[in-house]
Amino acid sequence: MPLSQLDAVVGLVVIDLQKGIVGMPTVHPAGEVVARAAELAKVFRERGLPVVLVNVAGRAPGRTDVGWPKMSLPENWSELVPELEAQAGDILLTKQRWGAFVGTKLDEELKARGVTQVVLAGISTSVGVESTARSLYDAGYNVVLALDAMTDRDPEAHRLTVEKIFPRLGETETTENLLGRLRG
Repeated sequence: MPLSQLDAVVGLVVIDLQKGIVGMPTVHPAGEVVARAAELAKVFRERGLPVVLVNVAGRAPGRTDVGWPKMSLPENWSELVPELEAQAGDILLTKQRWGAFVGTKLDEELKARGVTQVVLAGISTSVGVESTARSLYDAGYNVVLALDAMTDRDPEAHRLTVEKIFPRLGETETTENLLGRLRG
């Protein structure tokens, strides 16, 4: 369902747009996803709205190595891509789970700023973005999914998440339409 309205205080949460992830093969070009997320962040900042930049730097404590890459990661793997132009006023969170909600201060940071609606973007659609969307929905936030500002490594997982899961969790929109609403 397309975006019906913007709440008075809407925040942007960008998931895992970091050097070690954007270089992987994805369904949609990661460069385009990064550019759209960066444009959203720019406009959110211009309007004085919260921008949360999330990276992943490990796995959940107590977990086995299942699902974690069987390779050594480069030193800069978890650094956010420079195109996001992280600002001093941004909220920077590092997660060790699929989603950005559990084990971080995301909920606390959003509530402290009066956020009631969250726009999500990032990689990957079926893991980090979906996990975060589920938690935000469960916590009572209005969730908006910027579909063209996210991608996945698996085409079928991306399609399934966009078509079957996201309609149950929130509203979906394009970056262009979101920017128009934010600027209008």
